[in-house]
Amino acid sequence: MEHNVVWHPHAITRTDREVANQHCAVVVWLTGLSGSGKSSIAGALEQALHHQGVRTYLLDGDNVRHGLCQDLGFSDDDRRENIRRVGEVAGLMMDAGLVVITAFISPHRSDRENVALRLPEGSFIEVFVDTPLEVCEQRDPKGLYKRARKGEIKQFTGIDLPYEQPLKPDIHLNGELPLGQLVDQLVDELQRRAVIS
Repeated sequence: MEHNVVWHPHAITRTDREVANQHCAVVVWLTGLSGSGKSSIAGALEQALHHQGVRTYLLDGDNVRHGLCQDLGFSDDDRRENIRRVGEVAGLMMDAGLVVITAFISPHRSDRENVALRLPEGSFIEVFVDTPLEVCEQRDPKGLYKRARKGEIKQFTGIDLPYEQPLKPDIHLNGELPLGQLVDQLVDELQRRAVIS
């Protein structure tokens, strides 16, 4: 970073915003294979929190590639840069006092750890949506596994590329359970951590 770039502190802090919002600001980072249920869980969690008056924003993998990361492909370096950018945006949104929910495969453990290290301690909640590969392939909502198996898509996580599952996720979800049950589990955990009341 250049020496003439200096972080500018704001008069209104994250704590001020948390007090106004009446809840903590955190990043809830859902990770798992394609088809594991991340996006469905993230969307349902956001709805549940919104109904409770919690200020949220959902960052979804496909959506950010339409704008913020539209210049990136799917090489290993591009995937890492994608996660780095998303982590930075999530951090800014968290600083704005929001509960930021993300749904990204984010296959590299080190990338997720780097995002966590850039945020205040305790504000990164890693959620592993643990769904077996064969179940993800059966679901295949976008037909990506079928195309990857045919060789039409190269470097597909779970097929050509490895997925490094979290060693000690903050929350471990069984992706084969009903959606409502998984959302309840997340809400309960956020209450237990005093993120929300």
